[in-house]
Amino acid sequence: MTDAEWAVVRDALPMPGWLEGRGGQSEGYCHRQMVDAVRYVVAGGITWRSMPADFPAWDRVYAFFRRWRNKGLVGEFHDRVREAAGRDGEPTAGIIDAQSVKAAASVPAASRGFDGGKKVNGRKRHIVVDTLGLLLTVMVTAASVPDRDAARTLLARIRERHWHITLVWADGGCTGRLVDPARDVLSIALTVIKRSDDTMGFTVLPTRPAPTPRRRWSAGR
Repeated sequence: MTDAEWAVVRDALPMPGWLEGRGGQSEGYCHRQMVDAVRYVVAGGITWRSMPADFPAWDRVYAFFRRWRNKGLVGEFHDRVREAAGRDGEPTAGIIDAQSVKAAASVPAASRGFDGGKKVNGRKRHIVVDTLGLLLTVMVTAASVPDRDAARTLLARIRERHWHITLVWADGGCTGRLVDPARDVLSIALTVIKRSDDTMGFTVLPTRPAPTPRRRWSAGR
């Protein structure tokens, strides 16, 4: 992390008991190193055991991460990053997408599938991020699962965990009978941004304004 990033995260970390006179042994690891190690695992998509030797021992890093997660600190880090960027802690818009990846030979046939569009035999990861690119929810399926079917579950999770979100952008994979249920049942305006027919490769798609979804929530939300 940069010094500026560490300044945002540092105050959210729990104070060790021995520093507050509550007893216990002093910790043998630097919190900044621990956070850097967790970020390395996430950025590289590696297993905990594959962590390079110049980080603290992988099992100690995982123990720290598990403790922070259970205390709700991982979610607090997310909110602090948004607030540091001048946004509210809770997002009001999101972006949904999916990516098919080839599965290793060790992946059971029961949990893999063939994505005919991408010509990939493996698994598919479906994610929803906020407009800063921060992860909100994720789901892994066989690559044969259509984006639209997985999106039904993802949107329901978003409504449950981030009820401020009222607008979600998606690509053409979510075209079909999903827009109306998202609006009528979940009060989420799902806006599908389609690629032009002559587009090749990765292209950033523009956004367009969406209608305000009809509310079906009580005043207590």
